Amino acid sequence: MRPTTGWQSLDPATNALTRVTIERREPRPDDVAVRIDYCGVCHSDLHRIHGLLGEKDLVPGHEATGTVTATGTAVTGLSVGDRVAIGTIVDSCGECAMCAVGQENYCYDRPTTTYGGTDRVDGTPTRGAYSREYVLREKFAFPLPDGLDPAAAAPLLCAGISVWEPLRAAGVGPGTRVAVAGLGGLGHLAVKLAAALGADVTVLSRSAAKERDARSLGAGGLLVTGDEERVAAARGRFDLVLDTIPGEHDLAPLLGLLGLDGTLCVLGNPLLTGPQLWALGAGRKKLTSSGTGGVRQTVEMLGFCAEHGITADVEVLPSAEVGTALNRLAAGDVRYRLVLDLSDLDTPAA
Repeated sequence: MRPTTGWQSLDPATNALTRVTIERREPRPDDVAVRIDYCGVCHSDLHRIHGLLGEKDLVPGHEATGTVTATGTAVTGLSVGDRVAIGTIVDSCGECAMCAVGQENYCYDRPTTTYGGTDRVDGTPTRGAYSREYVLREKFAFPLPDGLDPAAAAPLLCAGISVWEPLRAAGVGPGTRVAVAGLGGLGHLAVKLAAALGADVTVLSRSAAKERDARSLGAGGLLVTGDEERVAAARGRFDLVLDTIPGEHDLAPLLGLLGLDGTLCVLGNPLLTGPQLWALGAGRKKLTSSGTGGVRQTVEMLGFCAEHGITADVEVLPSAEVGTALNRLAAGDVRYRLVLDLSDLDTPAA
């Protein structure tokens, strides 16, 4: 086994994580060991620390970048010293129809998640990337393109791919009208990616305070959702609304902004109760969601981001400040992604 150090949630009533020693497996033939340098702090980390899925003793973290430190005997695509990125899943059955088309995130036999999952070989629980080392199958360690800053690129592996897949599924490109509800970790990347794809992008927000930010990210403007007159004038304007709002909210106003055959994709809170079907019938509107991304789309997204110079807007904190990071995330004090620097785990604990 390979001992490493990480941050574990031992009490779901608090955001204070505990520094612990955890055991990683020795690389199997198709495995790589990765020194984790940076890991983004995702809202789903916060939810799961507090027991959303009934889990306990989690080591969170599922959007990370680092460097390969060891390879299994059958690894051919990566070498020691290569920069890589790790996302939300680390294995799948590899045989079902979803896996066959590169949508391992929808594996019919359930994908193995980066943390809170079960290893498909030995049955041990997976522990996430709030740690100094991770061991996973080569297939799910993505080469990090040159030119992408590893700290700012880490959130692409969850927030980025989570908005990239629905943008691609909707055929977003020049002439497409996209609205992004919520300008947080997912939302700010949705604006950047949609704009780079050529779409006309509008941010939906409760106030005008973020209009300057919205425009600097690539949006053409901001629509204040509390301005009934402007909202009424925008009825039917958009082809796609990406809903990245993490809290409870009504979907009906967002559906009203869609044009004929428009799509509302709910990403920020997929546990919301859906609308009455009649709300979809006026205009053949579609209600959908999306769950992270598969290998094919992740590789495509990383290449696109490298080509267009897209990364997350991040604030980097030492991993010892993980509790502070989670508290700030809970309070909405983030613009737009907090990222942990795991190098401080090399220093012995006080």
